[in-house]
Order: sequence, then structure tokens, then C-alpha cells
Amino acid sequence: MQTQGYAAYTRDTPLKPYVFQRRELRANDVSMEILYCGVCHSDLHTARNDWGWSYYPIVPGHEIVGRVLAVGAAVKRYKVGDHVAVGCMVDSCMECDQCKKGEEQLCREGNTGTYAGRDRITGENTQGGYSKHLVVREEFCLRMPDGLDISKAAPLLCAGITTYSPLRTWGVKAGSRVGVIGLGGLGHMAVKLAVGMGADVTVLSRTADKEADALKLGAARLLVSSDADAMAKAGSSFDLVIDTVPVKHNLDLYTPLLDVDATLVIVGQVGPIEEASTVPLLLGRRRVAGSPIGGIAQTQEMLDFCAEKNILPDCEMIRMDQINEAFERMEKADVRYRFVIDMASLPAA
Repeated sequence: MQTQGYAAYTRDTPLKPYVFQRRELRANDVSMEILYCGVCHSDLHTARNDWGWSYYPIVPGHEIVGRVLAVGAAVKRYKVGDHVAVGCMVDSCMECDQCKKGEEQLCREGNTGTYAGRDRITGENTQGGYSKHLVVREEFCLRMPDGLDISKAAPLLCAGITTYSPLRTWGVKAGSRVGVIGLGGLGHMAVKLAVGMGADVTVLSRTADKEADALKLGAARLLVSSDADAMAKAGSSFDLVIDTVPVKHNLDLYTPLLDVDATLVIVGQVGPIEEASTVPLLLGRRRVAGSPIGGIAQTQEMLDFCAEKNILPDCEMIRMDQINEAFERMEKADVRYRFVIDMASLPAA
């Protein structure tokens, strides 16, 4: 299938139109027309090869909502016309212990990324959702629940599951005390999801500027992390802290906030953090952990939970030809809180 997309051709040039081929439909494949695609910070990092694994041209996009156009002969779960979704991965080995537990994101052989990956059969480069069409293995295609606004749901496929997974892994429930560091694309989803689970949620921010936003999203309060007295009073007061800060930073400011046996989970920064002291960890039996996205079953669970609780990201809709401007604004944190591309704005090839 020939399709049209927007691709990065080099690390330092704007994204431009790109015509390319999607693979032929295999027996266990679903072919879809992409209707909406979220814009993730990972897309920007990949376009600029910040992590060192990009190839060019590369089509970003791993927050995808679409409509089924065709299915392979062995496909049982979907039919033409169904609304479906694809997140950050499109395949895995399906045989290792992690895959068999439904933790495909932790595949021992490495999962296949929706973009910046290699097809496990042909070895060709995978290309993402800034395009008109996608072909994906049935097991990595998700069902869009009835009642969930498909025009706003796309960021759930990355920002949603990235924050939902640690909330579930660390057992957040009604009455849990959850802190969320940062109120950007990830942070605002962490707040909404934790509130939906019945948690008492505190947003941590360097200034009080986002207090009104935090309360509007459902948080009980905002804690100013630059206020030493307020931070001291909040010591040992959280069961879980979700750290969404996407740059190198110091964890020593936050680990004393954890109660005994509580955990700070890093979901934002991919790369180094500042040197940290073990003292608050040792003295409070506290933990620092990392968490990627969740597996396919948990991602479906998250979508169903969001439909039940009417949880959606706060989105700004853009056209495909506005993507370079969106990247510039995203770097300046000039978005509340996620961009979504209306793929109807992308002409057919």
C-alpha cells in the first residue's frame, strides 16, 4: 500500500511530506486508516536523534487512533469499520516469559517500536502514525471503547499508559497518597488517572503558577517544591510519587517526601539524572524505580477505564502541516497539554 506521511529527513531539518510503502497484509494483520495521531516528546527526540537510534527518513507518531480498512485471513478480533488504536509498539517475540505474562513492553528480545524499530520478519524500518495508513499485527491492535471521544483519545496510547501503568503496578487505590512531579503532558494524565482511582493527589511544581490548573484537573493541592518549609512539612507523606520531569534533575528534593516502603517512579527523563544521596532511601526504606509503558492487556484496561470514568487528555487539535510549529511550541512547554493531529488534514498520496 502506498501512503503519505510526514518524515524527518535529517536531525536538523523540518519534517516534510514523504510518500512510502506499507507492507502487504499478512494473515494476522490489521490495516487501518489513521484518523488522529498524538504528538509526543519522544517524536521530537527521535526526529532529532537525541537518543542515537534514529534513521532517516523517519515518520514519528505512536499515539494512533484509526478505522479498520482490511483484515488478514486469520484475524478474529476486528472487522472493517471498527475504531481501533495503536500505541508505542507493534510487535514482540510473543514467546519469552515477559510476553507470556502480557508484559510485551519488557520483551526479552526487545519489542518492535511503532517507529524507530525493525520489522521482525522483513527487517525493514518501522514508520509511525504521522501518516494516512498503518498495518499492524492483530495482537498489538487495541479496541477503542464505545463512548470514548476518538478525537481526543490518541495521547492515551502513550501519555495515558505511561502514567497508568505505575499507578496500577504500585497498587494505587481509593485513599492512596500520590504525588505528581510536573504538570505537562504526562503529569496532567497522571493526575486525572490517579484521581479516577480515588487517590488523594498532590501536584509538585517549582512555582505556584499552576495551582489553578492542578485543582481543575482534580488534584487536592499543589506543593511548591522551591518552598523549603512546605517541603519539610510534607516529609513522609506519599505512598507513591510519579516523576514526569523530562530533563536531568535532582531526586534528593523529592525522596524525603516518601513514606516508609513508598516509591518514586521515574517516567519522564530518559537518560542521566543528577547524583543522588542514598541517605533518605536507607533511613526510610524508600525506593526509586523506573517504568516504561504497559503491556497490551494493561493498555486495553486503561482505555476501558478512561471510557468508564470519562477521562481524556486536554488536547489542542492541529493540522499535519503545523507539526514543525508544534515541535517548537512543545520545547517551550507552550501547550495545554497535548497536541493531536487531525489526519484528515494530510492529503492522500
